[in-house]
Amino acid sequence: MPDLLFTNGTVWTGSGFTGELAVSGGRIADRVTDATVIDLEGGFLMPSFGDGHAHPLFGGLEAQGPQIKGRTTVEEIVAEVARYAADNPALEWIVGGSYDPTIVPGGEFDARWLDAVVSDRPVVLRAYDYHTVWCNTAALERAGIGPSTPDPRLGWIVRRPDGTPRGTLREWHACDLVLDLVPAKSLDELVEGLAAAGEAMASAGITWVQDAWVEPYMVEAYLEAARRGRLGFRANLGLRADPDGWTSQRALFPALRARVEDHQVRQAGPRLVTANTVKFFADGVIEGGTAAMLEPYVDAPHSCGMPVWDPAALAEAVAAFDADGFQVHIHAIGDSGIRAALDAIERAVRENPAWDRRPVIAHTQLVAAADLPRFAELGVIANFEPLWAQLDPLQTELTVPRLGPDRADLQYPMETLRVLGTPLSFGSDWPVSSQQPLLGIQIATTRQTVDGTPPWTPGERLSLEDALGAYTSGVAYQAFGEGDRGTLEVGKAADLVWLSADPREAPPLELRHIEIRGTWLEGRRTH
Repeated sequence: MPDLLFTNGTVWTGSGFTGELAVSGGRIADRVTDATVIDLEGGFLMPSFGDGHAHPLFGGLEAQGPQIKGRTTVEEIVAEVARYAADNPALEWIVGGSYDPTIVPGGEFDARWLDAVVSDRPVVLRAYDYHTVWCNTAALERAGIGPSTPDPRLGWIVRRPDGTPRGTLREWHACDLVLDLVPAKSLDELVEGLAAAGEAMASAGITWVQDAWVEPYMVEAYLEAARRGRLGFRANLGLRADPDGWTSQRALFPALRARVEDHQVRQAGPRLVTANTVKFFADGVIEGGTAAMLEPYVDAPHSCGMPVWDPAALAEAVAAFDADGFQVHIHAIGDSGIRAALDAIERAVRENPAWDRRPVIAHTQLVAAADLPRFAELGVIANFEPLWAQLDPLQTELTVPRLGPDRADLQYPMETLRVLGTPLSFGSDWPVSSQQPLLGIQIATTRQTVDGTPPWTPGERLSLEDALGAYTSGVAYQAFGEGDRGTLEVGKAADLVWLSADPREAPPLELRHIEIRGTWLEGRRTH
């Protein structure tokens, strides 16, 4: 790699500003000679972004199915499924993602809409929350789902008034009735999915990602992508703990961690893959009525949601994996789910020897007032997906009607937790939502939709500096990488992003329009 000198712009180091930056051997240097000069053209150079919670492989694989993301009507989605099926007559299954659940009342899609274009083979589409699927009748029949099929322990089969399955399945065990039958992707297809994900991440200025849902078969895909030079970002793998089989995973997960470590020893170049985290799903999602709540849903007064784990079992498992030296990363959205996550972490802190554990609660959507101080007290990192903190159709059509206005206004307490001393990190949950950090930063600092609606819960807006920090140094801290990246200091990795303009000078509702002109991972340009 040549030495580099970035000049003719503003360089934000994460703590201050300078006019140029030197890079030698992939590291920040105090000076260079005979370097390749990169003219910033009056732009803004800063530490590259990290993504504290995403699903890169799922996102990359969406390119290998019908392109339904962004379609705004059922008719558009069905037409795209029809096109893809006609173009791929030999495929046994049609699999795609991810559709917008807000375009149909209650997010309840009907199998008959897909039957009209594909009836001879199964079709299964994921909603963009990845907690819901929409199937045609052939898929339901292949899975044996009929009027007499009971709801599984963790999941709901949405039904028509006559009791027949409508075609929408919610949460783990219900979705898996169909998804477990889908033919597995080949290793080559998985590698290509990761390559596509890398292009998407690099184009957004991202160089490190917490993959927050990794099944064992995905580990080899990551290692093979790295071997082939097809992995364009650093990734820490969050191995998913299964509430029905986690005790056997206590032997498997350390073996997978060691497999990744052994691969790194044998590979030259930057360390791209680690497997130091165990991922838990404490609950579901509010828009589906499956997030675990302390009080019933307004639109379903009989229901407080669907905990994925019994709280006592969650605490036992979290303490066990914490004792094994894994960072825990817990999806928790409802106030009951977040309380159960905090209780589980508290047990680990109380029972296990002290160590630099840095537990993460991801999404942190609705937090009971009594639980807000516990984040800082327990050393919990609050991971937010800032793009969600706006009154968009997902909120106005699904979430707010289920919470009611009073609880709805308590969502995403970013500034409250920051003031209380909680470390913050930002992520995207891509492909659930856009991977573009600048769009997330715009929402975090304005709490407005892109068309400029009045600020929602304006007291929870972050300053621009704090929002930039959550996407850079905050994610580096989550990754145990603050000694090597997240700020631009001599000796640290040259993980950089070049913006076309200084975000401090952009109108708040125009931040998303700043162009990503370049991304570097340890001095190597990836975009």
